[in-house]
Amino acid sequence: MRDILDELFKVLEQRRTADPDDSYVAALHHRGLNKILEKVGEEATETLLAAKDAENGGEAQRKALVAETADLWFHSLVMLSHLGLDHREVLDELARRFGISGHEEKAARSK
Repeated sequence: MRDILDELFKVLEQRRTADPDDSYVAALHHRGLNKILEKVGEEATETLLAAKDAENGGEAQRKALVAETADLWFHSLVMLSHLGLDHREVLDELARRFGISGHEEKAARSK
C-alpha cells in the first residue's frame, strides 16, 4: 500500500510545477491553497454522504464510498504537497499512534 502512495507522491510533485492547462493537479496548485481546501471539503462531504448511503445499501453504494474516499485521500495528498509536507509524515504519525488507546492519545494532545 505504501508503494502506491510513494508513486502518487512522485507524480504529484512532478505535476505541481506542470502547466495548469495540461494537469489537474497543476491547476489546483496554480489556483492556490483555498481552492485545494475547497476540494478537500467537497470530497469530505461527498464521502460522508456516500457512507450514509453505504450503511444500508448494497455493493454499488459500497463501491461509491470507496471511490469517494479515494477522491478525499487524493485531494488531501494534493493539500499536503502544496504545503510542502510528505505523506510519509502522516503515515509515521499513524504508526506512532498504533497501539495507543484513542482515549489516551486524545488526552495527550490536550496537554
